Amino acid sequence: MDALLELEYKRLTGQDSSTLEGPLSEDALANLKLYKYSSVDKSFTSRYVLKHYWNACVEFLPLWLAPNMVTLLGFFCILSNVILMLIYDPGLTGLAPSWVYYSYALGIWSYSTMDNIDGKQARRTGTSSPLGELFDHGIDSLNCTLASLLETSAMGLGSTRLGALTALIPTLPMFFSTWETYHTHTLFLGYFNGPTEGLIIAALIMILSGYYGPTLWTSPLASLFGHEQFLGKTSFLDLWGPILLLGLCLAHIPDCVNNVYQARRGRSQPLMPTLLEWAPIFIFTGSLCAWLGSPYSHLLKDNHLSLLCFTLSPAFGRMTTKIILAHLTRQDFPMWTVMLAPLITGSVLVNLPCIGLPGLSATTELWFLRGYFAFATIVYARWAVYVCNSICNYLGINCLTIPEDKWLALKSGAPPNQRPEATRLASGSVRMKGGANGKFA
Repeated sequence: MDALLELEYKRLTGQDSSTLEGPLSEDALANLKLYKYSSVDKSFTSRYVLKHYWNACVEFLPLWLAPNMVTLLGFFCILSNVILMLIYDPGLTGLAPSWVYYSYALGIWSYSTMDNIDGKQARRTGTSSPLGELFDHGIDSLNCTLASLLETSAMGLGSTRLGALTALIPTLPMFFSTWETYHTHTLFLGYFNGPTEGLIIAALIMILSGYYGPTLWTSPLASLFGHEQFLGKTSFLDLWGPILLLGLCLAHIPDCVNNVYQARRGRSQPLMPTLLEWAPIFIFTGSLCAWLGSPYSHLLKDNHLSLLCFTLSPAFGRMTTKIILAHLTRQDFPMWTVMLAPLITGSVLVNLPCIGLPGLSATTELWFLRGYFAFATIVYARWAVYVCNSICNYLGINCLTIPEDKWLALKSGAPPNQRPEATRLASGSVRMKGGANGKFA
């Protein structure tokens, strides 16, 4: 079978797969043949309400629309709202017109919808592949600091420490869920999870901000619910930070650890060695806290939280997408990404005055962050294209399109797994797909 796969690869691409170089060696790519998607969704909202909505939505998608393009269109909804934010509320202080916050909510909901129907579109068109899981997770990782930045704007938190916490904390549950998937080879979504209930709450916050204004969140709760003798002058924002941190530390992380523990116990493997794999997120979080928490930093004072989030989007995206890639190709857990180097450097440079050395001026710190943004964006883009092309070439699939002969066959009533080509090779759970050369066609 391996010989047949090699012949098919040569037929589709005109090259020998043994010439592949870099992190995706032939041995790594060969493990894609073991791929089998697995997920557990315990959310009652998903199972009993939204499932029917998603099943209806996917029927509106044309058969020529590739699943990864569905994912990408959802991400574009977020990016368009980020542009609106930069135009109408660059200070994240809640001064935008009401319709902007309604647009945020629509963008979040559209993103959530696309994120949940891309897999259904893949099964509907017979184009499921490990690349789909990687692409979906990669977009989710990029979105972590962008959608939450919109929430920071909708709540009028500004470029403050609470605003930074709101914008950046989604990276933590995302990392631990990815770590969990690496070890269990299953995507777990709890009874209350970020991709479902979390995004619904975010959209509701944006709608309420559009209707009542962002000042709603700074108003005393007693003015809304009474019981001033118990609530005093406490506002929603006073509780917001603790709610986020407690939800992460008391619910999400323990659940991830338990799932990994159960999976490894079933394989007679210890849990403790896997905890060392938390090092990347500790470095990421520690460096951020040291940088933003420094009395010598100007980023928050000078309203550069948005630029920081734009920078950390590809930086964090590279970290977690490498983990999913390792999960798909059965490689060692990636303990490092070069994206962390500028973050560590920035946190050190800004704190040099603590040991009597000159620190960074506001201008120098801003240019350092701009350089980090350019570096992270270019490195991530090059890496993403390389990985997608390598997988597409090896499996003989397209990334963003469905071959015309295939979707025309589907349109004529052929089953999703029926190919017009005479040759169709199967190995494990991955099927070789003929057609284009697998580039971003």
